[in-house]
Amino acid sequence: MPSNKYSSAIMAESDKMTATAAVNGEALAAEGLVEKDSGLKMTSENSPLTAAEPPSPFSPKQNGGAASPADTNVNQLSESRKRIRKRSVSEDDSSCSEEEKTRMHPGCSSSLRQRPRPRTIFQAGLMPHSKPRSRDRGRHGKADRNSPLTPTCSEPTPASTGVPESPSLELLEQDSKDSAQSTTTSTSLASAEATSQPEYKDSKGFGIGELVWGKIKGFSWWPGIVVTWRATGKRQATHGMRWLQWFGDGKFSEVSADKLEAITAFPKYFNQSSYTKLASYRRAIFQALEVAGARAEKTFPPCDSDNPEEQVKPMLDWANGGFLPKGLDGLKPTENSENSPLTSQVLDVSLSDYFPMAKRQRMSMCKTKTGTEDVYSREQMVHEVLKNSCSIEDFCLSCGKMRVATFHPLFEGGLCQACKDVYLEMSYMYDDDGYQSYCTVCCGGREVLLCGNANCCRCFCVDCLDILVGAGAANSARDLDPWRCYMCQPPQQYGVLKRRHDWSLKLQEFFVNDNGQEFESPKIYPAVPAEQRRPIRVLSLFDGIATGYLVLRDLGFKVDMYIASEVCEDSISVGAVRHEGKIQYVHDVRNITRKNIAEWGPFDLVIGGSPCNDLSIVNPARKGLYEGTGRLFFEFYRLLSEAKPKEGEDRPFFWMFENVVAMGVNDKRDISRFLECNPVMIDAIEVSAAHRARYFWGNLPGMNRPLCASGMDKLELQDCLEHGRVAKFGKVRTITTRSNSIKQGKDQHFPVLMNGKEDILWCTELERIFGFPVHYTDVSNMGRGARQKLLGRSWSVPVIRHLFAPLKDYFACE
Repeated sequence: MPSNKYSSAIMAESDKMTATAAVNGEALAAEGLVEKDSGLKMTSENSPLTAAEPPSPFSPKQNGGAASPADTNVNQLSESRKRIRKRSVSEDDSSCSEEEKTRMHPGCSSSLRQRPRPRTIFQAGLMPHSKPRSRDRGRHGKADRNSPLTPTCSEPTPASTGVPESPSLELLEQDSKDSAQSTTTSTSLASAEATSQPEYKDSKGFGIGELVWGKIKGFSWWPGIVVTWRATGKRQATHGMRWLQWFGDGKFSEVSADKLEAITAFPKYFNQSSYTKLASYRRAIFQALEVAGARAEKTFPPCDSDNPEEQVKPMLDWANGGFLPKGLDGLKPTENSENSPLTSQVLDVSLSDYFPMAKRQRMSMCKTKTGTEDVYSREQMVHEVLKNSCSIEDFCLSCGKMRVATFHPLFEGGLCQACKDVYLEMSYMYDDDGYQSYCTVCCGGREVLLCGNANCCRCFCVDCLDILVGAGAANSARDLDPWRCYMCQPPQQYGVLKRRHDWSLKLQEFFVNDNGQEFESPKIYPAVPAEQRRPIRVLSLFDGIATGYLVLRDLGFKVDMYIASEVCEDSISVGAVRHEGKIQYVHDVRNITRKNIAEWGPFDLVIGGSPCNDLSIVNPARKGLYEGTGRLFFEFYRLLSEAKPKEGEDRPFFWMFENVVAMGVNDKRDISRFLECNPVMIDAIEVSAAHRARYFWGNLPGMNRPLCASGMDKLELQDCLEHGRVAKFGKVRTITTRSNSIKQGKDQHFPVLMNGKEDILWCTELERIFGFPVHYTDVSNMGRGARQKLLGRSWSVPVIRHLFAPLKDYFACE
């Protein structure tokens, strides 16, 4: 059992947790399903999920990706597909039958949750009376990443129903190379047809709705629930496999039935160490036990203690005792073909009492049933600005508070400290349709509209439009097709919303100036006279495909020594072949000792970027800075400390550390505290044809100077394509290791036309986008997927050239 000494750790760690979710909604044809990624955060009032039925797709996110084999109508749909991803509000609760819930009829609205309400994407042009596309598919909401459980049918008033609203959970998917093929789609409800006949007929057990422990490679045993393939939006499971939805993050995986065990094996598979250390695991266990308790009709005595450990302990005791008195029989899903999962006996509870969410502190104010406090405060702000001539800069544009901590980077107005932290985390988080995950103004929002400009990836929430621009602004925007956002429209004032004329500079300043931490300015080294400059000596940690060496050679530096630590054999092959053995590889960074640094040194430049898997908020299972791959940052810090000049050495010494922008604020500040400087944020979109926002820490001269494109940079996608191929977009979204990241827009189109047909980006075109020479990664007979993974982990060459260029005043060049 977890001891009380960890209770404060639970709360503190929870405060560091960032809700991640990539949630996209998209209507699909009756038999056509489209891939997408989604993210999950499950919360409600006292528990995350208490249902008598198995959870099916929770918070919908459909973005129209690559279709499953059953897809036959996706192309026809894409022409008429709309950005509106919110089901229209039902005129009468009683008219929303279970049949309609299953069909997602437009007349059956998603009941917007109260803390905060679900966030749904609208597209201009689709009216509430539009005909539903199919029996099994509906429009789905792009839900708020911090959302508590999102209801799935029309919003009942407290007086109209005694049954709490059905929650739905946000989903996030992460790549897996083994049998855990995480889905990229979710729907609001599984079809009722899924319960009419057995789906898994291989006699291995584990039917739909059963609570299980599942195991996939690289992860410990984790609680989940067997779901129908219709809930995932993917294909049917192969023989001997089961589709699982994991508690804690809500992603889907296809797992072998041989790797499943009944939830009653709780004492065997419950991991006390993970429960103590990982908030995501604690959340998963809590949610699984809530569902089990609801099915078994188990009640727990009220706990007078505010300690979350004490509140959860009776549930753990019950599970470790075999779920008595009913045992396994009490945990079986109810058989009711007329009701979809999560539509009956669902308690209106919240996980926040056990694991408070710190990522969206603004939402923590929304403890009332209607959450009107935030809306009221912003309406008051608008009144003060328009009627009483108050300055908008004195108010937080996101929540309406007057305790402003900094300026809003894009629009005139300020941000309070809580909203600033949210903005730092979320502003560069993108969904798999290429659009921002959150509203450009408030980095939240319950329902959003997507900009219709093909080269713009911003979205604005309905609340911001109706409050800041004017009542009815959101409805007017829906009627426009395409609708252009307020970053693309002419720079004038819309209500109280006015774009800053210098927003691009303010955006850079916003990310640089973190008033929470102040550090001494880095030491400024005087330029070295040309005749005294010597070749540069470099230590590159987590080297990748030798981007650092490539840039130094392109800039004309004489490189005396380049020591590279890298463990990926494909990356080493690229560096060894393309640079003709001039790079000395030393493999694992953890094996480099102080003695090695002394032997190889002295070094003039130390560079690196540790793996971001456990730092990126896109990963729901991330372990943070102090666990997993996150702690490899400390290897960089250790070796940087060893490589720095000792006291009395008077020589120029420079360093640079890189990582993702979409990391938790606490992780970012911890890194800054160790490195004793704040990062600069640089987005490669300014010097390339793709977005790639990254944090850079270091003492390189002029890191804060504006990013300017050179004559050799390819700024448009068309410039990167081979002859005879036509770009459909001017710029592309961030290209990652995942093949799906190449698809663009809400309809997930391939970005290139060739012979009148859509086509993927070729490897040579990907290399041009990143700034590499053509065929740079074409070694070792690597396939396209392997080459994209190498590029997806690499740096953007023009950005590194921008950062390294000032070093020419210090080291010898050819």
